[in-house]
Amino acid sequence: MDVVLLSRIQFAVTIMYHFLFVPLSIGLGLIMVLFERKYYRSGKPEDAAGTKLWIKIFAATFAIGVATGITMEFAFGTNWATYSRFVGDIFGAPLAAEGLFAFFLESTFLGVLLFGRERVSKKFYYVSAWLVWLGSMLSALWIIIANSWMQTPAGFKIIDTPAGQKAVMTDFFAAALNPSTIPRYLHTIDAILITGGFFAAALGAYYLKKGVFKDFARTSISIGLAVAAIFSLTMLPTAHLQAVQVLNTQPEKIAAMEGHWDAGPIPLGIVGWVNTADKTTTALEIPAGVTFLGTGGFTKSYPGLNDFKPADLPPVQFTYQTYHAMVLIFGLLVLFSAGLWWMNRKGTLEDKPWLLNVLIWAWVLPELGIQLGWATAEVGRQPWIVYHLLRTTDAISKSVPAWQVALTLGIFVVIYTVLYAGWMRVVFGIIRKGPELPAATVPTATEA
Repeated sequence: MDVVLLSRIQFAVTIMYHFLFVPLSIGLGLIMVLFERKYYRSGKPEDAAGTKLWIKIFAATFAIGVATGITMEFAFGTNWATYSRFVGDIFGAPLAAEGLFAFFLESTFLGVLLFGRERVSKKFYYVSAWLVWLGSMLSALWIIIANSWMQTPAGFKIIDTPAGQKAVMTDFFAAALNPSTIPRYLHTIDAILITGGFFAAALGAYYLKKGVFKDFARTSISIGLAVAAIFSLTMLPTAHLQAVQVLNTQPEKIAAMEGHWDAGPIPLGIVGWVNTADKTTTALEIPAGVTFLGTGGFTKSYPGLNDFKPADLPPVQFTYQTYHAMVLIFGLLVLFSAGLWWMNRKGTLEDKPWLLNVLIWAWVLPELGIQLGWATAEVGRQPWIVYHLLRTTDAISKSVPAWQVALTLGIFVVIYTVLYAGWMRVVFGIIRKGPELPAATVPTATEA
């Protein structure tokens, strides 16, 4: 393995680990807000106990998400110095905005939620919960703006410098609202909110199985499954917007996503296998399905993989399989969320322990789907780190040898494993203790 591959693996490990916590923190931010809204309207002590529990889980997840996100920014200067010089004038703006307009907003009002319940008015506290969630949503927007510019660059010009060429921003709004920003943001946020909904329902199912905190558990399941069901359905239009954007702006990626070899209408694959040696794809598919979704017709021709230079193609098999696995998971989430929501509404879910077991682990599916989606997006634009402007092989730091990257990769894996174990210990400790009700008349999950 050479330094480029090792650097890519290291950054992939870093960002995938970081993105285990981002969907939970943003998704649970909405759950936290909805529980705080319930308490704001009712004033009941048991509702206050419920919202306090979600605030603690959110804060623990937010903290480790921040810590793991910092590592990625250091990697831009250590492993990817050439890339940083090339995009620094553009990439720095959304990263700075994320810190100034999103992170400070989120962290400031999270402090209010953690320490200010008895020090500020009830209304101010409730508004603070909304501002924390809004801050997390804004943070995701600025990061996706930066990443989307790498996918579909806009609002820039290339200039020559003594250190080489670099991209310089000429139009902030064109760069920020490049062709992929809005579709990718809506698609990502939708998946994140599904994750939060399923996690809330999972916690409720866990308590019901233990026979403790039943009122809180039923509320968590009701709110969680409603959120999961709503955003599973809205995934249809957001996924469509994202797919149309890729179809119109990244022809190599869409061809790899569907194993489309020869120019013509693109089929919509359900499941299949790509034979890269013979340049064929065997799949259960809808002929010209992608073309229809993108144009409303079946005849428009799009380039196939054979129309591009081999050096300009992404890893086809990997892109194809991660994409279709993500779509399959989405289908399962629609069925799970709608079916479990309906059963809960009818009052039959609680009496089926095996379904509660399914619900306890169902939140892992959207987490996996998000990871597969990011893998499709990032690997699918290879070999470009900035699409059609800078190749990944040209973006690394020239002075960092492979052995140093391998060493730090190993260190990261060890440290991240320890951090994850610490996060689980903290969160499961909070969960075992449960909502702190005014009267200690209900046994904890541990005692049960």
